[in-house]
Amino acid sequence: MSVAPRGRFAVAALATTLVAAGSYVAWRGLPADEVPRRAEAARLMNDLMSGKVAVGGPFMLADVRGKRVSLADFRGNVVMLYFGFTFCPDVCPTDLYAIAEMMNLLGAEASRVQPVFVTLDPERDTPATLGPYVESFHPRFVALSGSERETREVATAYKAFFEKVQQPGASGYVIDHTAFTYVIDAHGTYAGFFPPGTSGERMAALVRSLLANM
Repeated sequence: MSVAPRGRFAVAALATTLVAAGSYVAWRGLPADEVPRRAEAARLMNDLMSGKVAVGGPFMLADVRGKRVSLADFRGNVVMLYFGFTFCPDVCPTDLYAIAEMMNLLGAEASRVQPVFVTLDPERDTPATLGPYVESFHPRFVALSGSERETREVATAYKAFFEKVQQPGASGYVIDHTAFTYVIDAHGTYAGFFPPGTSGERMAALVRSLLANM
């Protein structure tokens, strides 16, 4: 590749979506005056987009059968890593559908791509919930979860912001979170990201460029 994968994906992300930091937060009801949370989201997003800080790294979480799974277990495949939660009303399903569309467009090449969903809501997203949820998008999806501490460590490594927010006047809560699809190459190295709303067709075109150089 004449352009490093990381640079190529980052450029694609910027060209697709150039908006204020707050608009990357998936939950649409985030009050504009909640400056501390917006500031943290902006800081992580700036780190991600700057290309000047390390992004990603090894992790180990549990799959829906309780087996501990590490990033190294996916070595040899391009990994599409997404952080979300099953109660997410719109952004998560839209992006997961796009990843599934990408897999379908890749055809036989999809056997060398591993979509991974990491829940940001381990309290509610039980294995019984996670399995059927991700498989409803594509059968190759792997769902992972961990303790709150483990989840925070992995998300922070990938510059993903999330926070549990109680809904005013209600007993339930939502998860405010940034919504990026992270791309990890076959060697386990962070290659770049897609912003929310990227089409499956666009993802497939760029992932093919990684697969061609494997």
